[in-house]
Amino acid sequence: MAKPIYALILAGGSGERFWPLSRRARPKQLLRLVSKKTLLEETVARLDGLVSRERILILTNTEQEGAVRKLLTDLPGQNVLAEPAKRDTAAAVALGTGWVAARDHTAIMAVLPADHIIANRSAFQETLALAAEAAEETAELVAIGIKPTWACPGFGYIEQGEAVYLRNRSDKGSIHRVLRFREKPNTDLAESFLRKGNFRWNAGMFVWSVPTVLSEFNRHAPELADFISQLRGPNNLEKVLCERFSKLPRISFDYAIMEKADRVLVVEASFDWDDIGSWRAVANYFKNDEHGNAANCTITAVDSTNNIVFDQNGTTIALLGVHNLIVVRTGDAVLVCHRHQAEKIKNDESNSSNRLWQRAHWRGNF
Repeated sequence: MAKPIYALILAGGSGERFWPLSRRARPKQLLRLVSKKTLLEETVARLDGLVSRERILILTNTEQEGAVRKLLTDLPGQNVLAEPAKRDTAAAVALGTGWVAARDHTAIMAVLPADHIIANRSAFQETLALAAEAAEETAELVAIGIKPTWACPGFGYIEQGEAVYLRNRSDKGSIHRVLRFREKPNTDLAESFLRKGNFRWNAGMFVWSVPTVLSEFNRHAPELADFISQLRGPNNLEKVLCERFSKLPRISFDYAIMEKADRVLVVEASFDWDDIGSWRAVANYFKNDEHGNAANCTITAVDSTNNIVFDQNGTTIALLGVHNLIVVRTGDAVLVCHRHQAEKIKNDESNSSNRLWQRAHWRGNF
C-alpha cells in the first residue's frame, strides 16, 4: 500500500515585485492576479483528491501568518506555521521535514511553492503521484522538471541523464537520473541548454520520503539535521523553532542538499507551468486590444500601444498618447513606469535609481 503524501507549501516572500498591489504582508501568493482566487488558494485546491487537507502544511512567516490563516480557514489551525526569521529555503525545508517527521516518520513528502500558475490540475496530480511513487520505490530525491519553452536566463536548470523505469509502470521516459543542477545561466548558455534537449527548468518542486531526505541532511548539512532531530521530540516544535531557527545558516536548499546529493531523479512535468515574476509576465493573462494594450479592467486607449494596466477595483482607465507603460492602481497607491524598467520594481538599495521604492518603503507602503 502506498504511503500517505504530505504536502509542504512554502508561502513566504517579500512582496516587492508586484508593488503597489503587493506589500511585505501581502506577497505574490496572497494576490488575485489571474483569477478570483489567490495563488496560495489555487495551490491548495490543486491538491484536492490527492492530498487530504489534514496533510497539507503551510509554512509562512510572522508578517503574513494572519493573512494566510484568514484565507485558509478550512485547513486545521495547527497546519499553518510561521518562520520567526528569514533563513532561505534550506532552513525552511528542514523545518518542514521535522514538522512532517513528527507526524509520520516514514511519509512521502512533497515540497511545493505557493506562487506558481498551473491550469491543468489532473496532469499536475498525475505528475506528483508519479514522483511520489518514484520516491517511495527508489528511496531517492525527486525533482519535478519543466520542459523549457524558451531560453530563459532567470530559471535554474536540471541536466538529465539516462531514463529510469519503475516496476509495473510504462512511463515513456518521463523519469531520468539527474546529472547535475545548473545555476541561472546567461542567455547564450541557456540557448545551448535548449539545443541539447536534455535540460529542464528547475521549478523548485520536490518529492521524497522522510527517511531519504533526513539521510541527505545528515550527510551534507549536519547543523540542519540536528535542528530536525530536535523538532521531532514530543512537544518540541514551538520551543525549538523559537530558540534555534534564527541561528540556522542562511543558504538555499538547492545549494545545501540538491546539488550535493548523488541519488536524484527528475520527473518531467506533464502540466502547463508559469512562475510569473513581474507585471510583464502577468500581462500574458490579461485581455489584449488590437494595439497590444493588456488590461485586467476596461480601458479607453487613444494613440496608445503596448501598455499594461491593472486596477484592483476594476475602474476604467484612460490612456492617451502613451506607449510601453505599466500602470497599476490600488486603493492607496499608483505605479506608472516604463515596461522595460519593470525589473527595478524589486527594491535594490545598492541602486540609486530605486530611491522611489526606498521612499515608499519608509512611508510604510511596502
